[in-house]
Amino acid sequence: MGTFKALRIDKADKGTTAQITQFDEAELMDGDVTVRVEWSTLNYKDGLALTGKAPVVRRFPMIAGIDFAGTVEKSTSPDWKTGDRVVCNGWGMGETHLGAYAEKARVKGDWLVKLPDGISTRDAMAIGTAGYTAMLAVMALEDHGLKAVSGAVVVTGAAGGVGSVATAILSKLGYHVIASTGRAAEADYLRALGAAEIIDRAELAATPRPLNKERWAGGVDSVGSTTLANLLSMTKYGGAIAACGLAAGMDLPTSVAPFILRGVCLLGIDSVMCEISRRRTAWQRLARDLDKSKLTEMTAEIPLDQVLDAGARILAGQVRGRTVVKIT
Repeated sequence: MGTFKALRIDKADKGTTAQITQFDEAELMDGDVTVRVEWSTLNYKDGLALTGKAPVVRRFPMIAGIDFAGTVEKSTSPDWKTGDRVVCNGWGMGETHLGAYAEKARVKGDWLVKLPDGISTRDAMAIGTAGYTAMLAVMALEDHGLKAVSGAVVVTGAAGGVGSVATAILSKLGYHVIASTGRAAEADYLRALGAAEIIDRAELAATPRPLNKERWAGGVDSVGSTTLANLLSMTKYGGAIAACGLAAGMDLPTSVAPFILRGVCLLGIDSVMCEISRRRTAWQRLARDLDKSKLTEMTAEIPLDQVLDAGARILAGQVRGRTVVKIT
């Protein structure tokens, strides 16, 4: 047993403190697989945990970070052996289980997914929980029956992590993507990802009406609140919106009108406790349906010692696309 570098969060008299320090391997939590973490990433939830702006962390001390990719170092699980390349998303990491901003992680083997051929550990975190969530949203829309011929689809928070990946995937699958963003300067970036139209998020910020003019057959929403309510009121008959975020709030000021008068469906997307077979399918789909060149375009890289600053910036809406965190 030894120590390793980790970003540790502790309870303070007022809120929490976060710092990079040495963590004792003996303090790692129960699990049958120990992974040498190579890459992690920055998600909105990570920003909340790092800054203490929301009660994401529910045990102390905590190693922050909700997802990682790396190589199995030790395993007593029959499913994994030393040298396997794996990815892990959610399962309470960084919340109730010691997380990913560390050189080592010990988790349950049942939480891990084998990296598909053609996806490196860095690629996996360029995708990260945000990209994996975007894929789950696309799969839910497909399960609902949505096809490219059904009509346009809208993506909110399009310049963010979930939005960037959703835009890239949907455009590759042949959809007419309407990208909603509050950052006009990102229009060229979004068009490069495949957006056919750009709309200002202000168009979705007005007080929602029960029903509005039908504009899209479906969509992926990472914003919530008034934005989601407006999306629902503008969804075509029989359409669906996949909701996976709450950047604007947890409230939903809508009515039953879209659901009972237009047959619109609201599809909830949970990436944290999603069952393992659907995770495997999502990662196989990401290997096939996400253009690697677009992934490169949307990804920036930082070292672990810059994560605290980046966490504050993602909450301020100052982070574009995906950010990978180099651990080792």
